[in-house]
Amino acid sequence: QLQLVESGGGLVQPGGSLRLSCAASGFTLDYYGIGWFRQAPGKEREGVLCISSSGRSTNYAGSVRFTISRDNAKNTVYLQMNSLTPEDTAIYYCAADYYCSPRASDFGSWGQGTQVTVSS
Repeated sequence: QLQLVESGGGLVQPGGSLRLSCAASGFTLDYYGIGWFRQAPGKEREGVLCISSSGRSTNYAGSVRFTISRDNAKNTVYLQMNSLTPEDTAIYYCAADYYCSPRASDFGSWGQGTQVTVSS
């Protein structure tokens, strides 16, 4: 059974950094596109970054503060977030499907999400 589990969220002060992890079980991550999405209260879920099976990353949010990486040995994808602002507060989800896409509806498998709160 394909499963994704996010971790690494929490409370951070403005200007701080967090690294989110997306650990996969039941399948091999490097055969899939893995996307990070976020959803703030009252807003739609939006694509942040995606890494394809070939290792190519696509930045949908247009922010140079975030980067995505993959550790095939650990079957885990990471989202490194730097210079965080209160506007980054949201639940962050990872998702898997065969190809990368900025649309949440294109992804068939999702983790449960991890809360990121940026506040002083």
